[in-house]
Amino acid sequence: QVQLVESGGGLVQAGGSLRLSCAVSGRTVNNYAMGWFRQAPGKERDFVAAISWSGRGILYADSVKGRFTISRENAKNTIYLQMNNLKPEDTAVYYCAAEWTYDSDSLRVRVAQFGSWGQGTQVTVSS
Repeated sequence: QVQLVESGGGLVQAGGSLRLSCAVSGRTVNNYAMGWFRQAPGKERDFVAAISWSGRGILYADSVKGRFTISRENAKNTIYLQMNNLKPEDTAVYYCAAEWTYDSDSLRVRVAQFGSWGQGTQVTVSS
């Protein structure tokens, strides 16, 4: 089991940028498919972005495509989510998730597919 700690959240004006980080400990991040999800008050946890452990597989939710970029530095056991042109509707708690996989290019996109989660980091975008 890995432990995940998110950081980088905060308050930003619409149109601004933030970079979230997810530090992975307990095991090497190699062989883990990773994902970012978000949850607004009173709503379900939604998929944002996913990356395979090779880095070759990447997928985004339509709502963030072209604005957000997911990346990983396996040597640093860290996953990133660069968020540009932020909108008020991006306001949510953002969670990092991990799931071990044999397949280097495998992606996970559903909450139920991930076994490890971080505690979340708040992102608030003001209009």
